[in-house]
Amino acid sequence: MTTRLAPPACSRSVAVRIKTGTRSALRMRRRFVLFAAFAFVAASAAAQTRSGYDPRSWTYDEAANAVIPPSSLGQADDTEEDEGPPPSWSPVPKQVVRYSDLQPAGSIIVNTGERRLYYVLGNGKALRYAIGVGKEGFAWAGRDKISDKKEWPDWRPPREMRSRVAATGKSLPAHVAGGPNNPLGARALYIGNTLYRIHGTNQPWTVGNANSSGCIRLTNEDIIDLYARAQVGAQVIVRQ
Repeated sequence: MTTRLAPPACSRSVAVRIKTGTRSALRMRRRFVLFAAFAFVAASAAAQTRSGYDPRSWTYDEAANAVIPPSSLGQADDTEEDEGPPPSWSPVPKQVVRYSDLQPAGSIIVNTGERRLYYVLGNGKALRYAIGVGKEGFAWAGRDKISDKKEWPDWRPPREMRSRVAATGKSLPAHVAGGPNNPLGARALYIGNTLYRIHGTNQPWTVGNANSSGCIRLTNEDIIDLYARAQVGAQVIVRQ
């Protein structure tokens, strides 16, 4: 007759400890994976918010019957990637300056070569703002009037712009509702019956550059200030 001996109690306790340790390690591993995934999502959302758009603010494009993520909306006047401000970037403050051009008070004079806009105050003075202007091939000059003013304007890229962007393999939406993620920024002044506007931007570090399709960009802070001063019917003179 063969007698089976039970394993020593210490052996059973070791086996229990090994199994318990394995389950604990698995639980810790699952927790670590969940934590890492959460951290990744949070970091991605924060990075997207810092880059100028909120990942929750997707836009429905009725013309294309598609939902457009803000990351693909681009700028109002170009389709460069959203690269964030340079480390040394800081806005150029508006400034009251002496101005000898004999234009009526309330006139807006745009000097594209200087990349400055002047709002004529009268008595030999003007308020000077830094601006972004048309890139090479899109610069223009002329005289017109402010035909309309809008707060947080919608953006409807012209068909020509959409076709030009489509030729590069990218796309632009037919319509983007006004708001903090809109490329036109906080305010817009419409110039006559043209497609040109004086508007804000959600990428203020682009102000001072020649990177638009002809529109004049100011920081949101400056366009809000200019919007409060400028009147519909005021003359706009654009000089190269």
